[in-house]
Amino acid sequence: MIFQPVIPSGGVVGWRFLQRTYDAQFQTFSSSNVNERETKYFLENISKVQTAEELVSDRRLLQVALGAFGLEGDLDNRFFIQKILEDGTNAQDALSNRLSDKRYRAFSDAFGFGPGEVRKTALVTNMERIAEDNLVAQFEVSVGESDASMRISLYAQHSLTDLAQGNSSVDTKWFDLMGLPPLRSMMETALGLPSSFAQLDIDTQLAEFKDRLFQLTGSDDLAQFADQEAVGRLTDTYLARSQIAQLQNTISPAQTALVLLGAVS
Repeated sequence: MIFQPVIPSGGVVGWRFLQRTYDAQFQTFSSSNVNERETKYFLENISKVQTAEELVSDRRLLQVALGAFGLEGDLDNRFFIQKILEDGTNAQDALSNRLSDKRYRAFSDAFGFGPGEVRKTALVTNMERIAEDNLVAQFEVSVGESDASMRISLYAQHSLTDLAQGNSSVDTKWFDLMGLPPLRSMMETALGLPSSFAQLDIDTQLAEFKDRLFQLTGSDDLAQFADQEAVGRLTDTYLARSQIAQLQNTISPAQTALVLLGAVS
């Protein structure tokens, strides 16, 4: 039986319910026969994998490996993924370093198949973390099938905090965020930026992002999101704006106002 998350409504109200019931829902999802079987298969077999070619040749292993980084859509792109893994991350011209989506770099680094890198498939703790990350990511996918904004919100609770806690400069963190599609989408919506904004010069985007965040929070530094309360406030803003956009496509402005007033009363 396919797991169906319980999300009674959209927006902030639905998000509050999902937060309250997350542990129970995630446990139900993780303990399903399919997920337990695939996790067990991954942990029993990943240590035997010594090359990128071996990993991409085993569809079940690759599905978990990609899923952990939200890259499950590339499951059939075997040659592309093999190149990502074989190039590694050390060289500036490695494929993962040339892609705007930074999840590919994290994926390549997690397995250590590149030149001069240490293979990590035999490191039990590392592989257990990937298996767990895959379950978390797949739960988010399942939630996203009901409400895409909820999936992005769940992703942000851990990935935005991880980014914020890094040692990079203010601008580098922003560039990293811009290279993570889910976080970029969330920030654009929360700050009231149109999707066409991505077509602007990268430095112009950076300046606008920082200015808008300063107006919203009083700081343009993403380090503020090391605090979960700050992440929560941004998430609420994102969900409220997402709900407004959805409502505006279906009902009148007056009806939209009444719905939103009811949600916060």
